Amino acid sequence: MTTTIRYDDLVESIAAALQYISYYHPKDYIEHLVRAWEREESPAARDAMTQILTNSKMSAMGHRPICQDTGIVNVFLKIGMDVRFEGFAPGQSVEDAANEGTRRAYTFEDNTLRASIVADPLFARKNTRDNTPAVTHIQLVPGSAVEVTVAAKGGGSENKSKMAMLNPGDSLVDWVLKTVPLMGAGWCPPGMLGIGVGGTAEKAMLMAKESLMEDLNMYELQQRSAKGEKLNQIEELRLELYEKVNALGIGAQGLGGLSTVLDVKIMLYPTHAASKPVAMIPNCAATRHAHFVLDGSGPVYLDPPSLDLWPKVDWAPNYAESRRVDLNTLTREEVASWKSGERILLSGKMLTGRDAAHKRIQGLLAKGEKLPVDFTNRVIYYVGPVDPVRDEVVGPAGPTTSTRMDPFTEMMLARTGLIAMIGKADRGPEAIAAIEKHKSAYLMAVGGAAYLVSKAIKHARIVAFEDLGMEAIYEFDVVDMPVTVAVDASGTSQHITGPAEWQKRIAANMTRSYTASKAVV
Repeated sequence: MTTTIRYDDLVESIAAALQYISYYHPKDYIEHLVRAWEREESPAARDAMTQILTNSKMSAMGHRPICQDTGIVNVFLKIGMDVRFEGFAPGQSVEDAANEGTRRAYTFEDNTLRASIVADPLFARKNTRDNTPAVTHIQLVPGSAVEVTVAAKGGGSENKSKMAMLNPGDSLVDWVLKTVPLMGAGWCPPGMLGIGVGGTAEKAMLMAKESLMEDLNMYELQQRSAKGEKLNQIEELRLELYEKVNALGIGAQGLGGLSTVLDVKIMLYPTHAASKPVAMIPNCAATRHAHFVLDGSGPVYLDPPSLDLWPKVDWAPNYAESRRVDLNTLTREEVASWKSGERILLSGKMLTGRDAAHKRIQGLLAKGEKLPVDFTNRVIYYVGPVDPVRDEVVGPAGPTTSTRMDPFTEMMLARTGLIAMIGKADRGPEAIAAIEKHKSAYLMAVGGAAYLVSKAIKHARIVAFEDLGMEAIYEFDVVDMPVTVAVDASGTSQHITGPAEWQKRIAANMTRSYTASKAVV
């Protein structure tokens, strides 16, 4: 039976799905995150997950993005061979329809999404302004419907993708355990890992991406294993990787804790006898994807989840356990007194800036020209915010992966008067050395809590480089913005000490559990 799929229905369904996933987490992700949050023993990791859960519910209620990085759009289409398309203009392709759906979603006035796509990735890197083009994958399959999966992948997680050509006899487990710590915390754990094994290099990467669209079911797998049910080889491998990756102690946001991954997915494909291509892609705490089917009856609109899905948790500033800091009177001496792992609530005026702004500052300093803004005794927040809507001061404004700014850290601390930085996840050796040298500090805000963070911003204005759009330098006026001292003036990094501590704790608990079980026997 032939089914007719209209151009407008395909476009509208993709646009609606992209809007949907910008503010709704998948149900299975929330359920797994809640279980991880309930069992988390690390105070820092639990606080981070509390912020993520609070942000998730706020985004669901406010219909605003979970994360400021609203992602590069991926559209997977399985087109039935009995499908006919109607309403396409001459020369229009299915890819064109996917791009039009993306354009409509990202420019929707009630919930504008951040345009992050730059054309000419090697040279001009000019923003396309509407987040097009999407990355589209098409398969022709038996049937009379069109199955569509849409996903939005942020740079923080996507940029941590890994690929290797292993020898046939090499261990996948060993490679994953060696590679995950090298990913840092910029992929915003706790999330999930998608792994593709086999085929060719590009097939392995595609499978890793596709596996991330599957439902999370690690909790069910654990239950079946505990009951003594027979698992197949893939299930056994998934469970092994889940347990061993979490035993690394990386924890939420890389702060150290029990939960680094909520699930591990694996897809296989036959490969050359001399080869074992493997790829791994993480999904972050702002995991965003949805699936729907077009059957010719019109556009598809996904049903919103019940608000009962989220636990009764609402993050609020903890004044008893946090140091309150006035940015307007902050001194180098006060910054030097902060200790790694300490929680801080920031109030006052801060500046923002990311790669493009730092690059332009670098150029001005090289030419001996005056900077357009004074950084003396100021704090910079690495952020590219979403444009505001309605009565918002600024849109969701979560932190950027800070290692991207590592090459500029010595310059900023030595030549501009900057005294501290705020961003996401860990810093590399180059930045840590500069921080210690200049007795500065790096503060970490929670990735995956962008909407929550934006509510602490009471005023925002562009003060330099307006032509850079989201990459411009803003001045934010904040009240009780939550951060953690990730690197203090002595160079001590919470992203090094925290995971090391929790890896030891987890190993000790596993040893005690094993000893106890043997004693019972």
